[in-house]
Amino acid sequence: MVTVIRAKRRSKVLTSSGIACLSVLPTINLTAGCLHDCNYCYIRGYRNYPGESRIILYEDTLERLQYELRPGQPKPRAVYFSPSSDLFQPAREVLELSHSVLAFLLGQGIGVAFLTKGNIPTETLHLLSAHAGLVQAQVGLITLDEKISQAFEPHAATPEARLSQIEALISGGVRTAVRMDPILPALTDDRQALDEYFAALEKSSVTRLAAGVLFLRPGILYYLKKNVSDEMLAPLLAAYREEDQAVMRGAVYPIQNLSEERRREIFARLHDAAEGVGIRLDICACKNSDIASGSCNIAGTWPSPRSGVAQPLLDQ
Repeated sequence: MVTVIRAKRRSKVLTSSGIACLSVLPTINLTAGCLHDCNYCYIRGYRNYPGESRIILYEDTLERLQYELRPGQPKPRAVYFSPSSDLFQPAREVLELSHSVLAFLLGQGIGVAFLTKGNIPTETLHLLSAHAGLVQAQVGLITLDEKISQAFEPHAATPEARLSQIEALISGGVRTAVRMDPILPALTDDRQALDEYFAALEKSSVTRLAAGVLFLRPGILYYLKKNVSDEMLAPLLAAYREEDQAVMRGAVYPIQNLSEERRREIFARLHDAAEGVGIRLDICACKNSDIASGSCNIAGTWPSPRSGVAQPLLDQ
């Protein structure tokens, strides 16, 4: 059962993120918590995590945003949705607010970048396509296997639905990349699965993919053990017996990473599979600073405020 708690904001709508790849744009969360209930999600380790299938909806977001961007106030070139939630969660209230906020921003000529694993309503797809030059999308797709997806992302859109949305966004002129994050060692990283995965992306006209491997924190591990069958979880966790401890760029709390050797092996397989179909691979350097640099392009690439020429927001 889904619980939506309505609340007023206590702080600004447009906020900055400490994560390096997101620090280049102001960010917006419409909710605290997320109804997709992905069992690997880092927000499960947050102190203010409201619990499974529960969100706090900031119902005054549009009005507060309109005030923050009132005439005479500086406007950002673009904003990012959402550091710790999703624009397209399976609740009517969230989808209606998402559409209204997107319509306002795009109507103001402000770009939007987003990452989603949800079902985008048809009306909102049309809105995004109508303003395609102002929209940059990433669609999270960790696997084509519906059983794995259901186990780890129980209320997100199905892999088939996400592939359809990727095709709809691209055909609508929206610059769209895919995000395979997290890769689940022993479940989604074997060569056959990767070949099938990239063949599907090629068919959908995808040209860019960002990737990162699952990391663990106590809160994430708790929910994985609670909600994922041992049949799937045991081989996954076995890969972390020799894990590395690291700190994400721009973050404070440490993460348990897969060993550097295992990550290098996985990314090498990913690179070969991507290269075979002409897809550019970006490795998330925030979680892999020991083996990667630059940006995973999660915030997109926007025109420089001074030159008007599109420039990478971080070194690629």
